Parts: sequence; structure tokens; C-alpha cells
Amino acid sequence: MKLWVDGGLREAETARVSVLDHGLTVGDGVFETIKAVHGRPFALQPHLDRLTRSARGLGLPDPDLDEVRRACAAVLEANPLPLGRLRITYTGGPSPLGSDRGDAGPTLVVAVGEAAPRPDTTAVITVPWTRNERGALTGLKTTSYAENVVALARAHERGASEALFGNTVGRLCEGTGSNVFVVLDGRLHTPPVASGCLAGITRALVAEWSGAEETDLPLEALDDAEEVFLTSTLRDVQAVSRIDARELPGAPGPVTAKAMSVFAERAERMLATDGA
Repeated sequence: MKLWVDGGLREAETARVSVLDHGLTVGDGVFETIKAVHGRPFALQPHLDRLTRSARGLGLPDPDLDEVRRACAAVLEANPLPLGRLRITYTGGPSPLGSDRGDAGPTLVVAVGEAAPRPDTTAVITVPWTRNERGALTGLKTTSYAENVVALARAHERGASEALFGNTVGRLCEGTGSNVFVVLDGRLHTPPVASGCLAGITRALVAEWSGAEETDLPLEALDDAEEVFLTSTLRDVQAVSRIDARELPGAPGPVTAKAMSVFAERAERMLATDGA
């Protein structure tokens, strides 16, 4: 496998990033995960826009998006895959130990790995930990993912593929790597960005194409929802068939099935044009 590290393609076995990189030592970095279908990245421009917003939120210099595009194209060409997880990582670069940044400049890494199509349904759990809707990193897609690692490990221990968080005031927020949609009284809702959730690229497309409402909901809305589904770059739209011990028989329900169908059709059309 070949990946892009600071200006060029490298063999994965010989690619190197400093052990003093701030992304490694303190999690000072941002990233994007992009679905690639037969070498074509899906919704690349919105992902690059969010990468820039996240970098600015951390106080990093704007990434050179021309270089990022070149890197994505080179990595996808060098590693042909039918379905790939394209990962852009952009960090504070080599720095002193501690929270202060150095002056060596940022690190850019672009890599791709093989992905598998997701099943139509999945199980999720809720976790007792919260998202901080007022934190310094809220709304930024940073490499500080340790709490997601812990929550996802608990989900896997309980036979689920995702863990859902409330925020500090008990409102429904998001998953470790997904956004959540619920159907209440036949209407489709998703938590607003103000809840502390990440403004997912797939979330935005599904909300636009399905007419979902942004609604501030209590975490307990999961107990009353007629249907629940997740969205993310690699899940697309995925129905939830179990939440904790509660089964949702018949998943995907009619609202979810329609959202899945519309997304698949519109996404294929986007890929057929320019992937943007």
C-alpha cells in the first residue's frame, strides 16, 4: 500500500511521521474520512471545507487544499479498491513535548484502506458519558478520539456497532462516528448542531434530501421513536434494529427505507458526475 506523507507517495512500510508529532503526543490534529467508490471520492469538496473549518478551530494554518486534492488522487490511483476509506489527517506537526506547538509546520498524511459494504440494519447502545456541547473542540473533527474508542469498545462488548451519546443537559446528540435520525409520529428528526454533534456531510445530504427537521430532543426520545437510523460516510443510511434492550421490529421502517433509497440514488448520481 502507498500513502501520502508530506509531499509525496511513500510505501506504507517505509513512511515516517515524527514520534514528536503533536497529533501523536497530544491529539493536536484534524481529519476527514471520505468514501471512495472505484477510485472516485464521494462529496470531496464538502469534506475539504470541513477540514479547513476544523483546522481553523484548532488554530492550525489552513491546509493547502490543492495539495490535499493531489494527494487524494495519487493515493486512490496507487491503491485501486472497489470501496475504500480515504483518510486525510492534518496535524500540528513536530513539536516540543507538552501542549505548546513547535514551528516546524503541519503534517499531512493521506491514506486509503479497503472498506466493506455495511448491512442494512445494526444494533446500538446508549452510554452514560456525555458530549460537551460547549467544549473547545465541539463541532470540530479532531484526532482526539479516545472517548469514542472507549464507547465503541463497550458497544462491541454488547453486540452493537455504535454507541449513542446525550449531551451535558440530557439531549440526544450523536454516535461515536455517526449522526442519528429518529422518526416520531411519522416525522423525521435529527439533533441540531447546537446539541454538540458533528455537522456530518452525510447528515446534511440526508436531511436535505429527506426533509428531516433539526429538533432538540431528549435522549429519551430513543425510547419512543418508531424508527431510528444512523448516517455516516461509510454507513450511508443504516437502520437501527435494536437500542440497548429495545427491539425495533421491521427495521428498516418505511421512512428509513425511503431515506435509504433516495440517498443511494442521489449519491450514485453525484458520483457519476464529479463526486462532489
